[in-house]
Amino acid sequence: MSGVGKGVASASIGRVLQAKGYKVSAIKVDPYINVDAGTMNPTEHGEVFVTDDGDETDQDIGNYERFLNQDIYADNYMTTGRVYQTVIEKERNLEYGGKCVEVVPHIPDEIVRRIKAAVKKTDSEIMIIEVGGTVGEYQNLLFLEAARMMKMQNFHDVLFVLVSFLPIPSKVGEMKTKPTQYAIRTLNSAGIQPDFVLCRSEQPLDERRKKKIAINGNIFPDHIISAPDIESIYEIPVNFDREKIGEKILKVFGWAARKDAPGLGDWEKLNNTIKRVDQQVKIGIVGKYFRTGDYVLEDSYISVIEAVKHAAWVHDRQPEIHWLNSEEYEENPQKLIELNQYDGVIIPGGFGSRGIEGKIKAVQYLRENKIPFLGLCLGLQMATIEFARNVCGITDATTTEVDDKAPNQVIHVMPEQIKNLQESNYGSTMRLGAYPCKLKPNTKSFAAYGKEEISERHRHRYEVNNDYREQLEQAGLVFAGTSPDNHLVEIIEIPDHPFFVACQFHPEFKSRPINGHPLFNAFVKVSINKDNLGMNNL
Repeated sequence: MSGVGKGVASASIGRVLQAKGYKVSAIKVDPYINVDAGTMNPTEHGEVFVTDDGDETDQDIGNYERFLNQDIYADNYMTTGRVYQTVIEKERNLEYGGKCVEVVPHIPDEIVRRIKAAVKKTDSEIMIIEVGGTVGEYQNLLFLEAARMMKMQNFHDVLFVLVSFLPIPSKVGEMKTKPTQYAIRTLNSAGIQPDFVLCRSEQPLDERRKKKIAINGNIFPDHIISAPDIESIYEIPVNFDREKIGEKILKVFGWAARKDAPGLGDWEKLNNTIKRVDQQVKIGIVGKYFRTGDYVLEDSYISVIEAVKHAAWVHDRQPEIHWLNSEEYEENPQKLIELNQYDGVIIPGGFGSRGIEGKIKAVQYLRENKIPFLGLCLGLQMATIEFARNVCGITDATTTEVDDKAPNQVIHVMPEQIKNLQESNYGSTMRLGAYPCKLKPNTKSFAAYGKEEISERHRHRYEVNNDYREQLEQAGLVFAGTSPDNHLVEIIEIPDHPFFVACQFHPEFKSRPINGHPLFNAFVKVSINKDNLGMNNL
């Protein structure tokens, strides 16, 4: 089912097999008709993760990158819409030679072709393929059919892992295996017999229930893997390794761990840090994509959350993250005083006008009260507008996204993109993927990265309006990073502030658990020392 942990399970299996010395990559299959994740509401679907080559993908691609410590590209992501689109284009180009193009076998054939192409491009020895959704749903049947066909064509090269939830009803107090038994049978009805079952539950699986699932599911007992709830997802590979899942998978393939295998030493060291540190750093995130009914959906900002964690662990701190709703600052500005209690505050990305004024008010409070601030994408735009209004005196400064008729659009669409917007060709108005950025010496950003030119990932269509750059700069705003041709603003800073840095890109997408990301590392370092940073120490 959704949220049971298929993504981190896939990433963790990949990490374990990497540790055994094999070249591993991963593919995410989304059963949606959407061609990519870019048009999906983050409150419903979770974060849109952007790859270096500019693909808008599911958040699980982010998990793969973080766990495998490698970039994942567009070839490793597919949706139902993307597959159908390709088949229809091929049919229109007469690539089927006049055949009747049918759902079966041509759609599964295209799925298999994409998998093989990704394997070839990544030069992988093992490819983890995660099929999204729930067993028995109509949406993923064609992907399961493709998987069945691959097993038939390459029997010894394909194995199946089912991730299943074992509930413990509070009024019963006993772990129930029946839902998993039925999940296995439902998978059987698609022509697939799982080789392994990862049993997700609040508590570890006992031997009695392992045997019960094995007997009823026709699976070897030692292929029933316990996957209980844990404090950190980064402990999952270590748990899986204890259950010897790597050796068991390799045995099915007739392989063994390589003599020069790197092992999980760096991963174990990371987990020791996570468990050892107890001093906290308190970070507030001012967003708008986390409230869904009576529940908080952290998945909307998952890469930001993980980047904060990585940076905190680098500095031997435990992150304490709090969600702050920007709309509440619009309704009740007195609530802004709560920002004083945080060591640092982040304003992440987003789209649309909802909550915009609340974010601007938050930026003003953080600037005036010298609270460490990191702005990401929309965060830079809000910081620029706030500075224009309250420092430069352009009181009606705004963004084209909110009011495209306003006289002072400090944030706007680049002139060359206006035609695409008028024709509702929204995808072509986005800067997507990796772009170079040149850093200005003697800035906090330059100190964080330690080099003149960097590459970071983007996902936005609005930019700082160059017509206002001179006025902003004269008032004290520093353009710490720009495109190499100096045409696009990438990073802004305020020098006489402990840490007031905002970037047009999304550094969170490139953060890794072992080393963190330079900007997040620098932000957390200052946040830890916030109370010791008076104006005399700047």
